[in-house]
Amino acid sequence: MEEVGRQKSWTEELASLVEDTGIRFTGGDGDHTVSSLSTPSFELKAALEEEEREGEGVESESFKDQMKGFAKAWGEIGVELGKGCKDVVLQTVLTDDSFIVKKVRGPSRTVAGKLRVLNDFLPEDRDPVHACLVILSVFLVALSVLSVNIKYENTPVPLQGVSADKARYSIVAPHSFLSSRLAGIPGIKSSLLEEFGVRLVTYDLPGFGKAMCTQIGLFTHQLWTFYTWQKLLKSKTNSGCWDIQVGYACAALVAPMVNPYDPGMTRRGEFGTWEKWTRRRKLMYYLARRFPRFLRFFYRRTFLSGKHGPIDKWLSFSLAEQDKALTEDPGFKEFWQRDVEESIRQGNTKPFIEEAALQVSNWPFSLTDLQVQRKCPEKGLFHWLNFMSSEEECEIVGFLEPIHIWQGMEDLVVPSSMTDYVARVLPSAIVHKLPDQGHFSYFYLCDECHRTILSTLFGEPQGPIEASLEEEDQNEDSVILPN
Repeated sequence: MEEVGRQKSWTEELASLVEDTGIRFTGGDGDHTVSSLSTPSFELKAALEEEEREGEGVESESFKDQMKGFAKAWGEIGVELGKGCKDVVLQTVLTDDSFIVKKVRGPSRTVAGKLRVLNDFLPEDRDPVHACLVILSVFLVALSVLSVNIKYENTPVPLQGVSADKARYSIVAPHSFLSSRLAGIPGIKSSLLEEFGVRLVTYDLPGFGKAMCTQIGLFTHQLWTFYTWQKLLKSKTNSGCWDIQVGYACAALVAPMVNPYDPGMTRRGEFGTWEKWTRRRKLMYYLARRFPRFLRFFYRRTFLSGKHGPIDKWLSFSLAEQDKALTEDPGFKEFWQRDVEESIRQGNTKPFIEEAALQVSNWPFSLTDLQVQRKCPEKGLFHWLNFMSSEEECEIVGFLEPIHIWQGMEDLVVPSSMTDYVARVLPSAIVHKLPDQGHFSYFYLCDECHRTILSTLFGEPQGPIEASLEEEDQNEDSVILPN
């Protein structure tokens, strides 16, 4: 009753449909004799159950294994295809009667015979062909490196004005963003520099242009550059590129750029700064601070595209009326195009992205570090013991020389609110406010403006140092002029 009531499986149903022939083959591979009656339904059922058990025991192949097998198969196909192409070339092109073999065989044997003497210097387990390929590769790499260095060495650091042995003062002028060493003090005349006995030194920041002196790792053309130069000169070290004596007379800054995200700025100062900038420039500063890699797309479409364009469009800012009139001048256009071409010679977006990000990043120093102040040892046990043994020693720190700042009151590129912030942090700075002047109109291609700046810095012109003066007078002072 149990067998009647039990539901059959599909294997049993399939086995019941097969007729029982009563014949079963037994024995070895070659023995096909009839031995006894068989039960085909039972044998089919056992075979199907065995197949089900084997299927359950085998795990399904993962996607990773499938991809490995696919890649392996394609690799084998590629190898076989390469072997086939090799055989075709050997049978058709590199035959003994081919034109190429006839022309190359003779010179190749001659060269190989002359170079065979080098095989005596190789280890016995090294193939001469492989060794020669390695030597040739190393030679090409070394030659390419030397050619790059030669390009840098052939580009000298520009010097204007009088020579080093006759200079009363040396002006070091770092260039601005999207500029090069060719800018210097734009449009200044050599006769004016000689009248004041000044030597003007300019250089390229790393990644801009192709100047020789690339070890000067100064960053922005703004207050950061001023701070770095101050540290460089106070450390009693020389630049290694120019013969500049240690010591400085003053510092001159023209519309200094401050980090617009500086936490020390007041709300009024922040509003006065951001309100004068275009939406595009605000977006560029936001990207430079949060997502600097996205700037590559904008730079490739503007000044790195190989085309010339207006300065306000390339740098995404508005211009005052005085600046617009200046930028329309043919002389300014010629100077601007030449300066930009030199600046982007390397065609690399990395230095421009780094400069843009640096302008809006948190600087590792404070402007108060430039303020003249007394710095005394910190209080503590060791300080008390030192005080008992000797007198307390304090030192004067900061920038000890005058700091001059020129700021156009109509400047829309670097608003006057930034200069107000610098003047508040550095009360000793001398601010020259220029009414009815923009960002470029006072500093670019203005002979009278250049004379006024030099007169303010050095006083009356005295000309170069004569050879008859004493040696101590030849140690000229340096002026830091971030523009």
